[in-house]
Amino acid sequence: MAQVFCNSVFLVIVVLFVRIDLSQQFQSSPTRTLLRIQKLLNFPAALSNWNDSTDFCNLEPDASVTVVCYEGNMTQLHIIGKKGALLLPRNFSMRVFVTTLVKLPDLKVLTLVSLGLWGSIPGKIAHLSSLEILNMSSNFLYGAIPQEMSLLSGLRTLILDDNMLAGQLPDWFSVLPLLTVLSLKHNILNGSLPDSFSELENLRILSLSYNRFYGELPDLSTLTNLQVLELEGNGFGPQFPQLGNKLVTLTLSRNKFRSCIPAEVSSFYQLQRLDVSLNSLVGPLPSVLFSLPSLSYLNISGNKLTGMILDNISCNDELKVVDLSSNLLTGSLPKCLLADTRNRVVLYPRNCFVTGDQQQHPVSFCRNEALAVGIVPEEKKTYESRNTFLAPSIVGGVVGVVILFGIVYWVVRRKNEKNMVKNPPTNLIVENPSAGYTSKLLSDSRYISQTMPFAPLGLSTYRVLSYEEIEDATNNFDSSAFMGEGSQGQMYRGQLKDGSFVTIRCLKMKRRSSIHNFTHHIDLISKLRHRHLVSALGHCFELYLEDSSVSRIFLVFEYVPNGTLRSWISERHTRHSRRSLAWTQRIAAAVGIAKGIQFLHTVAGVYSNNIKITDVLLDQNLVAKISSYNLPLMAESMAKVSRGVSSGGSKDSSDQERINQEAQADIYDFGAILLEIIRGRSFKSKNEINAQREKLQEAISGDSVARKNVVDPAIQNECLDQSLKTMMEVCVRCLLKDPITRPSIEDVLWNLQFAAQVQDAWCGEYRSSDGSPVSPSQPKLSIC
Repeated sequence: MAQVFCNSVFLVIVVLFVRIDLSQQFQSSPTRTLLRIQKLLNFPAALSNWNDSTDFCNLEPDASVTVVCYEGNMTQLHIIGKKGALLLPRNFSMRVFVTTLVKLPDLKVLTLVSLGLWGSIPGKIAHLSSLEILNMSSNFLYGAIPQEMSLLSGLRTLILDDNMLAGQLPDWFSVLPLLTVLSLKHNILNGSLPDSFSELENLRILSLSYNRFYGELPDLSTLTNLQVLELEGNGFGPQFPQLGNKLVTLTLSRNKFRSCIPAEVSSFYQLQRLDVSLNSLVGPLPSVLFSLPSLSYLNISGNKLTGMILDNISCNDELKVVDLSSNLLTGSLPKCLLADTRNRVVLYPRNCFVTGDQQQHPVSFCRNEALAVGIVPEEKKTYESRNTFLAPSIVGGVVGVVILFGIVYWVVRRKNEKNMVKNPPTNLIVENPSAGYTSKLLSDSRYISQTMPFAPLGLSTYRVLSYEEIEDATNNFDSSAFMGEGSQGQMYRGQLKDGSFVTIRCLKMKRRSSIHNFTHHIDLISKLRHRHLVSALGHCFELYLEDSSVSRIFLVFEYVPNGTLRSWISERHTRHSRRSLAWTQRIAAAVGIAKGIQFLHTVAGVYSNNIKITDVLLDQNLVAKISSYNLPLMAESMAKVSRGVSSGGSKDSSDQERINQEAQADIYDFGAILLEIIRGRSFKSKNEINAQREKLQEAISGDSVARKNVVDPAIQNECLDQSLKTMMEVCVRCLLKDPITRPSIEDVLWNLQFAAQVQDAWCGEYRSSDGSPVSPSQPKLSIC
């Protein structure tokens, strides 16, 4: 009897425990999911209080973490890490992370900001079918936006700012009928904006700033609810976009708009912020802008806007910031702008105003510059351009007779200052001929193109130099300034009047062409300005007197003082024995080279650069700069130039295939540089490189000792194994024989930055991996 009773009690207890356990399992499923997320995110400080006993639905919200439940279901999850969060560890998987997230199927709002997430966005994220708001900004997400996201029919807000997303914007955004906010700022997205964007009738905010978009914008006037349009730092243009009149913020700065500001802007009564700076807008400035009733910020600086502004126009009292700088405006500054200087900032230098105490040009400057950008009748420009080239004979008629070339030169220069000339204008200079030499006409084309917003900090604006400046800089081409001659012309070292040192490259043209045939190439050269390129500072044309065709072109580049990268690695024993590069500095140099190549490929469309380690120079801070890349005009003929430079227009399949091949050739060349960085010695043939690639592959498959044995002995004790292994893996993949199997430059760059991150973490301090290593003047206090 007692035994039967005990057995019954035991069974009851077991049943109770089973029921309790099943209940706990059911109730704790979201808890387990969140704890799994905590682990996948590498236990960030913001989630340090999470544990098995946390009641997530009643968690006290704060600035970093918020969990919202409705009727027992988790509907909102917000996790915001520290700004500048590092990459999550290499074993992190975005696919596994999203697979875990979809176990919270009722999520309507998901915020994952500054958490170090990396990888491409898996299409499985569409399994969160209830999502209305998705914010994954400030991470390291790359690749294309997955098409599966088009299945999120309830999506209202999508924010993916500050990532590394690439590719073109898909057409399928138009199938998201409820989309009201789309923000993709600070990525590397490219291409033109699909016409289907004009169908997003509920869109209120469209922010695409600082990507690589280009071309004409679709008709956005159909977006009657659009209030914020931010397109700064792209290549949109040339026509000003068609827009609706309900805009509150309009930011179009740093693009390629070259048309007039349309009259429709005067009906934007809700507009509070207008920024169209740093374009090439022309035509008159609509004075009605100053009186728009809601406008508080107006920036039109850095354009070619013209016209006379009257001092008696009215201004909106709410207008607090006005920037009219660097245009071609004349007349008087409106009195209403100067009426309340305590509460209003007004900038207007580099115009031609007759009033005001800020730096102004003479009125003649603005008139001539307006003519130069084409704001005159076409027949008048043609007539005056013809007169310009006939200027020597006209002047001769005025003075009676040409006695000396010097008198002709003086008169022509004086007359050219007054004449209106066709773009590009020319300053005619006749060289005093010496025996045995053909007389030449030296010309300053003054074809100045707007510099891309990627110019390195500290570089002067690209400009045109006169021949006298070239002569002065080189001490009349003194032999002491001569640096050598190669396939890219004669090289001279020089110093400009402002004290800056430069390198001057003299290119002799092998066939005669007019200045107009070079304007596209000069335009591209002026835009090849990047922190990791030896950038052009200006140019000067030399023309034949007989037909005004181009004889020579002088290209002026920044001077980089610290020699080649090879001299600091494999030649350090003879040149820099006391200052070889540490491992972190070598990684930083590799990152810098990769960023330079990425700029050449994705922004400039320049491929087949044939970059060698001797083409990489180090500046005073040991920042790596690519000195020899496929510049236009460097080839022997214009036909050769066109094969290496993408025009950016439409491409057929053969063109795209060629571009892919040339891009992969640059990847191989980068792999050869990386090999020398790792091994610390140079290799002369492809056979040697292939043998070293196999050696690295064996070391990768081995242990850390095997890897240390193949690295440069000078840095063996400095390398974290994970960092070294990653660098080796990148090197081997870049050197693969089949170009199709080589990585993209984005993949290369991401892995190099990962190697830098883990190396920095091991050193115990965070150091930027943007290609800026320790200055050589700083003592090396540790192995890092």
